[in-house]
Amino acid sequence: MTRKLSYADLDAGRDCNYWTYDRTLQRHARRIYDSDDFDWAEPRLRDWGDTVGHTITNNADAANRHGPELHTYDRYGDVQNEVEYHPAQHENDRLTYEAGVVADSFTPPDDRDDRLGLTHTLVMQVFLGYCDIGFACPVSMTAGAAHVLDTYAEESTHADVLREHFDALTARDSDDHEEGAMFLTERQGGSDVGANETVAVEADNGTYRLTGEKWFCSNVDAEGTLVLARRAASGEAADGESGETASTEGAPDGTAGLSLFLVPHTKPDGSLNDQTYRRLKDKLGTEAVPTGEVELDGALGYLVGEPESGFEYMTAMLNFERVANAVGATGVAGRALLESKVRAANREAFGKRLDEHPLMRRDLFEMSVDYEAMTAFTTEAIRLLDAAERDGDDPELMRVLVPIAKYRTARMAVDITSYAMEVLGGNGYVEDFTTPRLHRDAQVLPIWEGTSNILSLELLSALATDGAASRLVSTIQSHLDDATHPTLADARETVADELADLQASLAALADADRADAQTAAKDLADYVFDVYTSALLLSHAQTRLDDADDAREATVARAFVDDCFATPDARGIADADTVDSDAFEAVVRYARLDPDALAETPIAD
Repeated sequence: MTRKLSYADLDAGRDCNYWTYDRTLQRHARRIYDSDDFDWAEPRLRDWGDTVGHTITNNADAANRHGPELHTYDRYGDVQNEVEYHPAQHENDRLTYEAGVVADSFTPPDDRDDRLGLTHTLVMQVFLGYCDIGFACPVSMTAGAAHVLDTYAEESTHADVLREHFDALTARDSDDHEEGAMFLTERQGGSDVGANETVAVEADNGTYRLTGEKWFCSNVDAEGTLVLARRAASGEAADGESGETASTEGAPDGTAGLSLFLVPHTKPDGSLNDQTYRRLKDKLGTEAVPTGEVELDGALGYLVGEPESGFEYMTAMLNFERVANAVGATGVAGRALLESKVRAANREAFGKRLDEHPLMRRDLFEMSVDYEAMTAFTTEAIRLLDAAERDGDDPELMRVLVPIAKYRTARMAVDITSYAMEVLGGNGYVEDFTTPRLHRDAQVLPIWEGTSNILSLELLSALATDGAASRLVSTIQSHLDDATHPTLADARETVADELADLQASLAALADADRADAQTAAKDLADYVFDVYTSALLLSHAQTRLDDADDAREATVARAFVDDCFATPDARGIADADTVDSDAFEAVVRYARLDPDALAETPIAD
């Protein structure tokens, strides 16, 4: 029998092993890793959960209280572009990169013949979301930049230089390691990347000089930064090199005219590159990552891959970063849920513990179901991204699910972190506790890597690819076909009906006027998430019933399906039932639930 977790043993959601307390992630990680890889990774994930829960999360508090400071100029007025960090942040950097959070996915560890692929770094990053979304950002961008260089460096004129940067991005020794970043956004363009005006002019030695302004640059002082710019015809510079004057006449408009460059913080001779870190943004949250404005003043850059292919190449990094955004959302929601469970297990009010009051039990139950849904969909996106990038498998489905994963999990993380503050009461709004920072940090997740509207429009584009819609429908049907246990029958029938309606909606939008289709795009993204996740949870419930004779996941699946699709009279108020005690213990505390004792799951709200 699975021993349930006790949250009364903790004072807060820290000084514990996050892997031990997140059995949801454990089960999904086992599902998406190759079996041999998981056998190797599991003890490392356990150790990593312990390191993050005991050390990195406490360091993160200090690093956020004393955020990075930019010193653009030295005392003589010369540009130095120096960012000063708290020592706790340096320790977190060392612990993270030396643990192989990035390296193990790109280069084989000492005791393996093969690397682990993108799945490993993304699962490891869930726990960075538990402690600090601001720190998770540079780690994910380091992995994303490594992914781009690993894929395209060999096609480049300066492949040797790019490979050196790849080696530094994936180094395990902190003394040899560098971080990555991507500078896409410009003031006049924002999400419209095709409006970028930064110009790159080729020099005699095949390098480039970049001139322009980047407006929202996270991890501003990274050594391995990827920058989009438009190649231009050059004039003659005063020092004899091409690149002092330029014209973009003849360069393709929009994203088709963009090339990708690696722009280092320092030049090969150790001198500062020709750029100015103008100022750091005064942000609502994510204090740990310095986000600034950058003026490129003829900065040295190395072309990555082929000219005018930059947006295509950057799309590979964007897909990764969007999944990483969903990973961060899952992590911060997991931490908020843990804080809520601990508080409810320790705080007494009106003569009973909080988690003994019916409304609080319902709240914790529903938050747990939402976390199950987030984790299921996010890990599905991880699995598809890794398969597409490693073996070219199912790229159409990956491109459909990735923008949805980023969009929905970001919104859910904002809601869960907000309610966690309420569970803690007045303390939840006070900076002595971690919930205010979790909520501030979560607010950036709907904005990073594309807003909800942009992502919904990209879903339409992905579905317009031949075979993408039919692949989506057949995959959902396959998950439903897995769910054969009698206790899943009603939920399965409900989702089957919704799938038929979804299929009809996809067909209608495919023939709709462009403006009408765009207006409905966000509704479609929500509908796909709800139907796909419902089918996925039912499939997982069947597996758990088969493997462990445990109905916990069945309860989760049924509750999620009810939440999405049930339409009771008068909103079910007159027929509301308290959360069954066995179901509460199973879903919130991971106790085993006997299928024979499975009660009717209450409708979630």
